[in-house]
Amino acid sequence: MEILPDIRAHVTRCFFFMLVLFCLAPCVIAQQPAAGNEFDALKQRLIKDGFAPEKIQNILTKDTVSFSPAGVSMFFVHSESSLNYDQFLSKDSIANAFQYMADHKKALDQAQEIYGVDKTVITAILLVETRLGNYLGNQTVINTLATMASLTDETLRERIWNAIPDQKKPEKDTFLKKVTLRAKWGYEELKALIRYTDREGVDPKTIRGSYAGAMGIPQFMPSNALTLAKDGNNDDSIDLFDHSDAIFSVANYLKHHGWDPGISRQRQHEVLFRYNHSNYYVDTLMKISDRLKEG
Repeated sequence: MEILPDIRAHVTRCFFFMLVLFCLAPCVIAQQPAAGNEFDALKQRLIKDGFAPEKIQNILTKDTVSFSPAGVSMFFVHSESSLNYDQFLSKDSIANAFQYMADHKKALDQAQEIYGVDKTVITAILLVETRLGNYLGNQTVINTLATMASLTDETLRERIWNAIPDQKKPEKDTFLKKVTLRAKWGYEELKALIRYTDREGVDPKTIRGSYAGAMGIPQFMPSNALTLAKDGNNDDSIDLFDHSDAIFSVANYLKHHGWDPGISRQRQHEVLFRYNHSNYYVDTLMKISDRLKEG
């Protein structure tokens, strides 16, 4: 049957349109990282910065480390002011802190003597950070940091944006500014994690922590673990999931940032603020410490 001219022209246009789409498809696909390859650019960046290619390829394999929009998106909706710090001043929480001080008396006494930091302050930090080691976080730290570090890529940033629930989305400009800063921060923390775990002989893929990448009983970021964490049990290793190491590490962190025996209450507040930039957080630590001193 003969095709009418107008129909024939329509078919020709459709064919031409489909041909154009076919030709452009590889370009569109090339602009977006393929599933499982989100970290390819990150791998090359780490190798360029001096990490051994074999090590990086082994660490950032798609079978064990994954891009984590759901976890990292929490970072952009978290609000410190919304946290209920008063829960740590409850009768049960303070009782648990007293028991912790009894159970770990030797390490706390030694840390207080060596670093000059009151053991009640160390205990207060561990109580608020991880309920004295009972809640350590359930995010894989390297997933979090690798995801954060890869957010220099526009497509990957958009995936994080889309993972934030609509009712919790910040202004887009605010989000993008924070992403820019946190991508740089995440990259530095990722490098610190690799160096720290390499030094301690630990597989970085086994470490779990908070939505922000903090790890261990004191919730240290990897950069602090690398530079300020201490061996509290003299086993020639630093394990932030060990209570003695955690206690010594907190004490050293506070001393490093200016804690001295007999410092004023205002100066105590300033030093503790370095641990978590929240006045509400610091006020809670000082109230816990006061109650523990009262006995």
